[in-house]
This record gives sequence, C-alpha cells and structure tokens, in this order.
Amino acid sequence: SGSGGSALPDTVSDLKRALGRSPCAAACEQGLGTAALPEDVICKVHLKSFVEQQGLVGYDPNLDVLLVTEGKLRSVAELQQAVVQCMVSNSAALPASRFPDGSCCSIVHVVSCEEEFQQQQLDLLWRILDPGAHTALQKHLVCGPVKVTNPSSPIGADQYFQLRKRQMYEASVMKYGELAQDEAWTEVIDTLAVAAIRFEMLSTAHQSQITLDLEDSSISTKGTKSGAFVMYNCARLATLFDTYQRAVERGTYPPLPPASELNFSCLREEGEWLLLFNYLLPFPEVLQQAAQLPAPTKGIRITANTETVCKFLIQLSMDFSSYYNRVHVLGEPFPHLFDQMFARLRLLGAVRDVFHSALATLHLPPLSQI
Repeated sequence: SGSGGSALPDTVSDLKRALGRSPCAAACEQGLGTAALPEDVICKVHLKSFVEQQGLVGYDPNLDVLLVTEGKLRSVAELQQAVVQCMVSNSAALPASRFPDGSCCSIVHVVSCEEEFQQQQLDLLWRILDPGAHTALQKHLVCGPVKVTNPSSPIGADQYFQLRKRQMYEASVMKYGELAQDEAWTEVIDTLAVAAIRFEMLSTAHQSQITLDLEDSSISTKGTKSGAFVMYNCARLATLFDTYQRAVERGTYPPLPPASELNFSCLREEGEWLLLFNYLLPFPEVLQQAAQLPAPTKGIRITANTETVCKFLIQLSMDFSSYYNRVHVLGEPFPHLFDQMFARLRLLGAVRDVFHSALATLHLPPLSQI
C-alpha cells in the first residue's frame, strides 16, 4: 500500500543479501549444482538444522529443506514492513516497560490448518534472515476447516452469502408475510444475513471444524442459537423504548428520571437479577477475555477466545427474551406503578447498551425494527 509498496523491492534485495550471508543457506548451496533446482529457486535453506540449533519448540517435525523463491522473500518483506509500520505507530502509545526486549509488537499468523505448514516455513525463513527481537515473538493462530454437509457442488464465499441472504428473505416472508421491496427491508435482510453468517462462523472455537448445513431449514428467524435471534431481541428493545418515548410525547407517561432518583428495590423479579449479575456486571470481563491473547508460551501455537462474544450474546438473548415474554414493562399509566416501570426501563436501557457494544465488536449494526 502506498509508500510500503515502493519500498518492497529494496527490502527484497536486502533479504537476498542476507540470504547470501546466512550459514543455513550457504551450507546447503555447497556441492549442490543449481541446475537441479527449479528456475525460480534462489537457493535452499535447511530449516530442520536451524530449528535444532536454536532449540525452537512446536514446529512441524517434517520441516526440512526449503526452496527459497522470490515470492517467499516478498512475503517475508511484507511481514517486515508490517512490523516497521506497527513500531512507528505504537512507539508513542506504548511504554517501553511493556516490551522489555525493545520490540513493540507480537506477530500472530492467522492461518487455516491447510496453510499452517507453509506459514511455519515463512516464520523460520524470517528468523534466519532477520534475527531481530521481533521475529522471536511470532505465534500461530490456526483456524479449523469449514466443511459443508452433502454439497452438490463446491461452494464459494459469494455463493454462500447469496444463499443465506435468500434463505433469510424467505424465512422473513414466512414469519411476517409478503415484504415490501423497499430499501429499508433490503437493508434489514442484508444485516440479518450477515449476522447469521457471523454467528455461524464465530460461535465455534477457531481451532475447531465448522460444519455448515446449507439446507433451507438450517436458517431460521426463530432458532435461539442464531444471529437472527440476537438481532430480533436487540430490535425488541429498540421498539420498547420507541413505544415509551411516543407515550411520553403524548403525555401518557412522565419522562424517565435520572438513575440517581430511582428506587431500584422495586426490581424483585429473578430475571432482573439474572440480567444484572450474569450480563451487565461481567460484560467488561467478557470483552477483555475476547480480546486477550495468552502470555507467550514455549510452543508456537496460541488460542484466542474468538467465540466469547457470540456465545455471550446468544445466552443474553435467551434470558432477556424469557424475561421480556413474562414481564409487562410498560404497564397501566398509574402513578403508583411508575417507580417499578422506571427501574425496569433503566435496567433494560443498560441491557440495550450491552447489546449494542457487543454487536459493534462483530461489526454488526443494531436493528431498530424487524
């Protein structure tokens, strides 16, 4: 990108020079007639002996000799530039004490299980060519495969998205009747389809296999484990506050007083305490858990809690839905009932904020209506 792209050839040339000086590369060139090598191969590098010399742990035991091509050097150059950009942008923001070794970023290779072997080769080639502190901080986050049950033909990402979108439209027509073909509905269906896909992909731990069932029955606006279910409950909260606001404007209810003036002892329902203790209070911890990568260990693989937010939202939606179906929040407009209504509205306002924040981490906009 921009300046980065123009500097790439220089970085590749530097890496070629480093390759010429490297004992791992030099040793393997001796006595090996280059005629035997494919045309684009610059030289061979012994990865296995390097891993043994350095005492590195966790690499594939089948890593042996790597044929270094221009393409592989370009990949290493891109990694190197990413680190330089990261160090420039972080140097002011991060205290040196966080990174005592002088480096200011960790490198996480996010790869599918099929590409893990090739990525380990790149990792080692980079360590050989640039023995700086940052190359030592490489870790690999491996994602399991995505399988499709009974595929009639191979399916690509675009077809998968279009299929889920069509299914979401049909499921919505079944639930709400024929939909107006306007922009607002198109946007709602698009958002629901994206939510369905994000939850389908992210509710499973990243290292596990995901099995996609592409049958029409597998996508539903009702299924409690789906993104559509979460979006639906978020929209119910928007509708609740919209209804309340309109009633305030009509003079049916008074405006919501500040939290400091409310009597929260009116909240005696078990469902209310459940929302507070299981969701509102632990939410910052859930976000921290989702964003945290574990401390460096001896091996090279790491796991991340990528499924945390989806699981949290699904559970929250189930408990909120059960409470909301049971409790009438906006009651009769009698002054002696206002205390309880206000306390409930404040509690559910906080629940709505949690929904919005959690959905934002998945890059999903909250829907104001479905």
